[in-house]
Amino acid sequence: MAEALTVVGAGPVGSLLALFLARRGHRVEVYERRPDMRRVGISAGRSINLAVSTRGLYALHQVDLDDEVLRQAVPMRGRMVHGATGELHFLRYGRDDSEFINSMSRGELNKLLMTQAEGTGRVRIHFQQRLLGHHAGRASFRDEESGEDREIAAPVVFGSDGSASALRAALGLEVKQEVLDFGYKELTIPPAPGGGFSLEPHALHIWPRGNFMLIALPNVDGSFTCTLFLPFEGEVSFAAIEGTAAAERFFARTFPDALPLIPQLGQALGEAPLGKMVTVKCSPWSRGSALLIGDAAHAIVPFFGQGMNAGFEDCTALMEILDRTGPDWPRAFAELGERRKPDADAIADLAVENFVEMRDKVADPEFVLWKAVEAELQRRFPGEYVSRYQLVTFTRVPYLVAQQAGRLQLDLLRDLTRTARRAEDVDYSRAHALIQRNLLPLLRLHGVLG
Repeated sequence: MAEALTVVGAGPVGSLLALFLARRGHRVEVYERRPDMRRVGISAGRSINLAVSTRGLYALHQVDLDDEVLRQAVPMRGRMVHGATGELHFLRYGRDDSEFINSMSRGELNKLLMTQAEGTGRVRIHFQQRLLGHHAGRASFRDEESGEDREIAAPVVFGSDGSASALRAALGLEVKQEVLDFGYKELTIPPAPGGGFSLEPHALHIWPRGNFMLIALPNVDGSFTCTLFLPFEGEVSFAAIEGTAAAERFFARTFPDALPLIPQLGQALGEAPLGKMVTVKCSPWSRGSALLIGDAAHAIVPFFGQGMNAGFEDCTALMEILDRTGPDWPRAFAELGERRKPDADAIADLAVENFVEMRDKVADPEFVLWKAVEAELQRRFPGEYVSRYQLVTFTRVPYLVAQQAGRLQLDLLRDLTRTARRAEDVDYSRAHALIQRNLLPLLRLHGVLG
């Protein structure tokens, strides 16, 4: 019988990893600090809705769950930008309606993956177990309910226990952490009276206000999960809107069309926990037969919708390596870290850049012009121009390549709009020449285009 493996953390990535390993014939013991969310009403962790896209769907397809997940998700075809005076502007994500991302509850996906993993008969999930340490192939845990400590054999261990990973700390791996000076609070727009959605359902709604923003993602029941992003301190900050009256005055002034959609907004905002966002870059990802994966190795801020997708891609990359190496764990783990770290660092940087874009640039006339020109480039040269967003979200090319292509595209758009004031004013013959000279060689080198 194949050896038993230990997974620390039963979040979406840990549960998917356990399912993958079980399907390869391994027995898997999973240890989770929280109670079983299928039986106890608890938060799913960072509660911002997941945006499931191509990389995540590819991983789910490998375990025959992509169709099930899509049945529980709402497709979002672009950003619906809410201006300060109530005007709406739609910015499409892809070329057409065939390219979209999928809004899904983090908790519901987590529950599905845990149940599917246990359903293999090879996975056991132990809840309310806090990792205390790991050394010389043994792990110690504390039962959060009884307070009892125990030690187990864990010769092969995977840490999928999030951005504050206890296994990472136990292994003493080098880590760089950057905490964003912005926090977030979650609110809910309930279904419209009589059911249905009170906003356009097939869009990610965004209220950009320069140094802060509100977003709303649809849920299958007609509600929207809203997230307010503000600095922790300052003139416009969470500290400045403490109290029901202050919060409602703030929304009336900055998000007037959202205010009537959120019942008892001031009270709800006051009761909502204040979340923090951190970027984690770890090096290396493994030590011997112990591996960090997902947020434990490379947590990112949520503004490109790729955190879970990147973690799921870790799983598929590891399975591809194991297909070649077999269970030579130290070798496979070292190879995964070397292969994935450049891409993990790239998407971490892209996520921070996208935060600035979402809260500020989407309302900027220059940015709107760039997006109009980019849409025209996609229409005129569909086999040659693939935007950075498309590369990240609708392909599986390395994140680092998408980052490099994005820099070339930004230079191109700046060049083309230096004198143009409308998309129609751009010299598209020159644009085509620049695409062929500067962008296509990179994309062809990495197999994006034929």
